[in-house]
Amino acid sequence: MSKNSLVDGDRGQTLVECALSIAVLLAIILGVIAGGLMLYTYHYLSFAARIGSRYAIVRGSACDNSNGMPDCPNVTSAQIQSYVRGVHYAGIDSTLTAVTVTWPNGTDNPGDPVNVTVQYPFAFSVPFLPSTTVNMHSTSQVVISQ
Repeated sequence: MSKNSLVDGDRGQTLVECALSIAVLLAIILGVIAGGLMLYTYHYLSFAARIGSRYAIVRGSACDNSNGMPDCPNVTSAQIQSYVRGVHYAGIDSTLTAVTVTWPNGTDNPGDPVNVTVQYPFAFSVPFLPSTTVNMHSTSQVVISQ
């Protein structure tokens, strides 16, 4: 057996190992990118819940619309949902955003809380793994100020 025949056999093995290693490395890198997109989506949900609850707390039953503030007083759940869906982030379809607004005490008087929950179906996809949809949500609860 000559030395060249051993080298030729090693080249084939190295090629196969390299291909497998690159496939695994690529899957890990794309998984990290998908995880980053998931965190980005959670940041959007958190922000949307915060601005929705802020929109609600400044438009309570004691709100004065003489200063030009729209939807004042007694903002409705539909108005808050429309306001939150109007917030656009790159890569996120705001039409898929589900917004739930509740007033735990049943009123929107100053001193009462308001809860805004925002949900979004995130499509998690990594090569070599089955794609799944992760239902993400964030909630903000604040006290109505006026």
